[in-house]
Amino acid sequence: MKYMPQLLVNKIALLISAMVLISGCDNYLSENPDNRVELNTPEKAAQLLTNAYGSGSYTFTEWMSDNVAYTFGTQKLPEHLQAFTWDDFTGIDQDTPSSFWMTSYEAIAHANEVLAVIDNLGGERALRNAVKGEAYLTRAYGHFMLVNIFAKQYDGTTASSDLGIPYVDEPETEFIKTYSRLSVADVYDKIESDIEKGLDFVDGGYYANSGKYHFTRNSALAFASRFYLFKGDLDKCIAFSSEMLGADPNIYVKDIPALLQQKINTEDYIRLYHSPNDDSNLLLIRQISNFHLPSLGHWPSRGLYSAIFESNPFGLIDERQDPAWVAGENGLAATKYEFLFERSSLTSNVGLNYTIFLGFRGEEVLLNRVECYIQKNQLTLALADLQLLINKRYRGSATLTLPLLRSYYGTNNDQLAAFYYLIDERQREFIHEGLRWFEIKRFGFPITHILDDGSRITLAADDKRKVIQIPQAALDVGGLEPNPR
Repeated sequence: MKYMPQLLVNKIALLISAMVLISGCDNYLSENPDNRVELNTPEKAAQLLTNAYGSGSYTFTEWMSDNVAYTFGTQKLPEHLQAFTWDDFTGIDQDTPSSFWMTSYEAIAHANEVLAVIDNLGGERALRNAVKGEAYLTRAYGHFMLVNIFAKQYDGTTASSDLGIPYVDEPETEFIKTYSRLSVADVYDKIESDIEKGLDFVDGGYYANSGKYHFTRNSALAFASRFYLFKGDLDKCIAFSSEMLGADPNIYVKDIPALLQQKINTEDYIRLYHSPNDDSNLLLIRQISNFHLPSLGHWPSRGLYSAIFESNPFGLIDERQDPAWVAGENGLAATKYEFLFERSSLTSNVGLNYTIFLGFRGEEVLLNRVECYIQKNQLTLALADLQLLINKRYRGSATLTLPLLRSYYGTNNDQLAAFYYLIDERQREFIHEGLRWFEIKRFGFPITHILDDGSRITLAADDKRKVIQIPQAALDVGGLEPNPR
């Protein structure tokens, strides 16, 4: 649905780029204001919220991580090369931080438009509350991803002074409005408030068959699980994770062997993997991206792919490693994304590649709880949760024990051995999904990349470049303070 609320397009442009500002003004002036959709029913507000899920992908973080090697024989755009060498990004196209910044604030703006009017609309009160809950959650989610990409990882000792991002929580009514970066702590406080309000109202029952493309109670709890894990509140992370997983967490772990038995071909496997009917898939988001094309960018080399999937304490075959696409001359790509294309018009042969991104999965919630158990040294509980994942990931019988982990990782520290195994499982489970980057930031992992000429470059544990630079246009037009370099 096309919707042009007041000065929305112009304000978003201020946050993003001068180029967008100019085109936004032109589009606004060429539009007949009387043709705008009026938000006068909760049904229209609910429809508008389909635009509150950002269409930009943050999987560009994969090219910065240790999940990839230099891939020969693939096309490399500037963003691929800049990401791999941890240079500041200069482009504004899809699969760049600028694009993610822009589409995230656009999505947030739609949530704000709904929140500004929803309480004054008629209709069924329960529907209004459900719409309001979704709007709070989408606004929180957009800001949460932005602050974790463009600011430091939350640290309770420094968060009140660390630079965050602008938190936009009201519609635009001014043509030029000045924004400033809040502290990371202030941004987290606002996100937490929105999550709490969202959980009070969210009700996915109103979305019928499209429920997985909206925040539901389960996906909202998954969001809360990630939020409190990143904030370091272990007890709340466990509480929200446990509420979501319920008495039988097993149903929220994707059954990979069963999917492989059902598949007819690789494309069929991907559709099954992303199916909204799979209980493990909690939130599906349509994203415009070229990331998933194996002919572009950087992927794991065959050696790295083998190291990730074939090195495990059990010596068993990991069912996640196949099927895989060949990427370039030396790379492999796990088959996780469907290749979809949207024509710019019915008669056009040009358009945009897009895919369906799994915003939250049950496996993430389970492993979030595992991390908290490990940090609290509740290792029996941690191993029990890990065993649920293991049962559906390895070919043959595999039993996880602390002696096995101590031997495999060469340590006498049970807590450390369990932590190492958790990190390895997360890397295998979420490869190509962008989550590895946040783990690198949270734990200060260094990364080494080998360039095409064989030379090595390293991103140190405390390197400032782990905080991605605010887009240049937001610095120039929005007047925001840049991240230190």
